[in-house]
Parts: sequence; structure tokens; C-alpha cells
Amino acid sequence: MTGPAKIRRGTSTQRKRPTVTRSTGRRAVAKRPSTIAQAIATIPLPAALIKRIGNWLIAIVLAVGVIAGVLAMRVPQMVGMQIGEAVGVAGFRVRNIEIVGIDQADRAAVYDVAVDQTSRAMPLVDLEAIRARLMRFGWIADARVSRRLPDTLVIDIVERRAAAIWQHKQKLALIDRAGVVIAPVDLSAMPENLPIVIGPGANRQAANLNVLMETAPALKPMLAGASWIGDRRWDLRFQSGETLALPEGQAASMAALRKFTAMDGRARLLGQGFVRFDMRMPDRFVVRVSREPGHKVTETALVADKNI
Repeated sequence: MTGPAKIRRGTSTQRKRPTVTRSTGRRAVAKRPSTIAQAIATIPLPAALIKRIGNWLIAIVLAVGVIAGVLAMRVPQMVGMQIGEAVGVAGFRVRNIEIVGIDQADRAAVYDVAVDQTSRAMPLVDLEAIRARLMRFGWIADARVSRRLPDTLVIDIVERRAAAIWQHKQKLALIDRAGVVIAPVDLSAMPENLPIVIGPGANRQAANLNVLMETAPALKPMLAGASWIGDRRWDLRFQSGETLALPEGQAASMAALRKFTAMDGRARLLGQGFVRFDMRMPDRFVVRVSREPGHKVTETALVADKNI
């Protein structure tokens, strides 16, 4: 009979406890790809090709930045100027200035504008800048500036035509049909063939005055001047010394002037010693004579005039 089993201390095989790694209690969370990465993943292209395209895009952005920096430093302008100067050295340089269409404007002043350039090389002459400076001259209504290769700058001038003399604040100035001030006028050198318009804003009414006088071609050569009264109507002054007061409004003044023209053709009112004719009221024709200031025509004569 077998006796009790003996247990040897220290020699028995002991079970090794499994090594336990302590965790922090957090589960590792997998990173989700970015929206851009997800979008790229959906593109049916090889990854290498997509990477290459991305590199090209980065290169293009960098190139645009470099170009913007170069433009900011005016490098193309400097290069362009150097090229333009080289063309000038080759013979394409302003040596002649041809001015056409000029009569009243100052030719020397126009020439000075043309030659006052940073460079004489033909490609670098600023045609628009020359024209802009010329348009500041009162006599010049328009100007065309062009190059005639190899060495000629052509300036074609369109001048304004003086239509009247404007008297305002004790100063005289030539104006065109539109009322644009052309040039000051010396009292000792006033043109004899131009009427004088007087008063504030009279220059802006010069075109209307011209239309008004077209309705009376027989009286137009006899007009010496016109005063714009109260910014609303005209007083016409004739070379024979009389003044005709017209009503307000273009239509009313034209009708009154046509009537006065017919009356003068029948009875020769001008040059007969009258001082003033007043037609401001449609039913009144008032005449002032030098012998009897304030004398009025009779009602019989007034009725007869209405039938003209």
C-alpha cells in the first residue's frame, strides 16, 4: 500500500500567473480621414497620379505668387522701357512733330506739350497723355495724336468756333455755340462780327439764342448783343441802338421775334429814333421814343399789329 505522497517544498511546479497589462480604461479610437482625403479617395485615379497633380498645383500657386511679386516690383515695366529705348536707338525716335488743323490755338503751346515727354522713343510716347493735356486748351474741341513711323508724331487739332463774346463780372471771353469759354478777350481787340451776351449764365444760353435768331434771318446780322435777364428771358440790342425786350420761354420769344420782324419789314421800326420795344406781354407792344420816354402806341395800332 502506497503511503501518503510527499510534497517537496520548492520543487513543485507552480503555475505562472498570466501577465496582466494595466490599461488606462480608454479604448483606442481610429482616426477618421479628412473630408479632402475622403474626396480624393473617391477619385478613380491611381494614388501616384493624384500626388503628382497635387505637386503641380502647389507649383502653379508658387509661380503665381512669384509673378505677382515681380509685377509689384514693376519688373515688366522696366523691361518694357528698356526694350522701347532700344527701339528708339535703332532709329524709331521722335524727330518731327506735325501739327494740322490749327488756326486760332497757340501752336507753340501745342508743340511744347508734344515734346514734353519722359522718352522720345516712339513706342514709349504716351499718346493718351498728350491728348488729355491738349484737351485743356480752350480753343481745342478735339485732338487726335498718332505715330507715323519711323520718326514723326502727328497731332490733328479740331478747333472750336467762336459764336459770341460773353461779358460777365467786367470780363470778356469768347464762347462757342454751346457756351464753352474759349479764351479771354482784350477790349481793344474785340471781334466786330460777334454779338455780345451779357449776364450770369448767358454763356449757357448761347445755343438757345442762336436758335432764336435763326427765326429772324433778316435781323440776325443787325444784332449787336443780348442780355440774359433774371435767368429767364432775353433783351436784344441792335446795332442801330434799339433794345427789344422778349417774353419768357423759348416758344414765346420766338413768336414775338417773328412778329417784330414782320412789323419792322412793314414799318421799318429800326433806325427811326426809337429806344426800346417791349413785347414781354402777349397783348402789349410798348414803344419808348427818345423825345417822349414812356410813350405807348395807340390801341388802334395795337389791334392792327395783332393781325400780322
